[in-house]
Amino acid sequence: MYKIAVLPGDGIGPEIVPEAVKVLEVIGRKYGLEFQFTEALVGGAAIDAVGKALPEETLELCRNSDAVLLGAVGGPKWDDLPPAERPETAALLPLRKGLGLYANLRPAYLFPALVDASPLKREVVEGTDLLVLRELTGGLYFGPKGREKEPDGEKAYDTLVYTTGEIERIARLGFQIARQRRKKLTSVDKANVLISSRLWRDTVNRVATEYPDVTLEHMYVDNCAMQLVRQPRQFDVIVTENTFGDILSDQVSVLTGSIGMMPSASIGGKVALYEPVHGSAPDIAGQGKANPLATILSVAMMLKYSFRADAAASDIEKAVDRVLNKGYRTPDIYQEGRILVSTSEMGRLVREELEQK
Repeated sequence: MYKIAVLPGDGIGPEIVPEAVKVLEVIGRKYGLEFQFTEALVGGAAIDAVGKALPEETLELCRNSDAVLLGAVGGPKWDDLPPAERPETAALLPLRKGLGLYANLRPAYLFPALVDASPLKREVVEGTDLLVLRELTGGLYFGPKGREKEPDGEKAYDTLVYTTGEIERIARLGFQIARQRRKKLTSVDKANVLISSRLWRDTVNRVATEYPDVTLEHMYVDNCAMQLVRQPRQFDVIVTENTFGDILSDQVSVLTGSIGMMPSASIGGKVALYEPVHGSAPDIAGQGKANPLATILSVAMMLKYSFRADAAASDIEKAVDRVLNKGYRTPDIYQEGRILVSTSEMGRLVREELEQK
């Protein structure tokens, strides 16, 4: 039996997470896998209920599970809280740190049926299949920070700190993933300006000697941002630090047609965390408009990385592909002539494909 901690969170989280859970239930019956789902509070919902974005019992549940499925956290309701108490900083960051999750995998695969859903020209974006590997526990988000009074106002600072060990482990994982794909790794930094990036580049070069079969290239982050919309097919695996990865992976979501199509996995510790890349989308919460496919594809990643059930993971991906090929769309990926469906209807369609094939 696999124990899964289920954290719906805020906004559209309580709508999309149940659809992914139902998909796992179908997979369980089909492949003889048994899942035990335990739901817990996180984010703004937890603040409202118990006064803390990441209750200790939620973190303890996650530590004692085999995997964690997260929906989304945050929303305007909690925006006026002090930064350290907001759901995004008081739930996500300590959850990742508490589970020892140092690497975030964000695959960006453009399903052929969604080529025209991307704002980029077909000839530019068609065939895009890349993965952004983001370091999660270092950099600006975790370095020394503060806000101080000055004679003429205030001073605020965030410190970008990385150690050799932190860079080595994410670089080594990047090479290992690239070795399983098309054997190309692009390391993204800002070594022409930042001392931390110079350490990053030197360390990646040293680790590269262990992987002579993988082609390594270095690219400045500003150039990478441009190249992602100019020629995305040149990329296979991108490895980068925390802040750059946060920004670039959201940019990459445009290549897939919608951020609602991008899953992610945060790994590195005993228990991995799986979540869609998009946020809580409070503007459409409760309306049945949310796209559940990123969450459903996230549990496909769970099957692959946590449970080593590659065939089951592939089954989900193929089911999503077939649903899209039949023309079904949620509002974020809708185009004229396609069939508009709700959150729950999209989830049902994927389950039906899984049950039929």
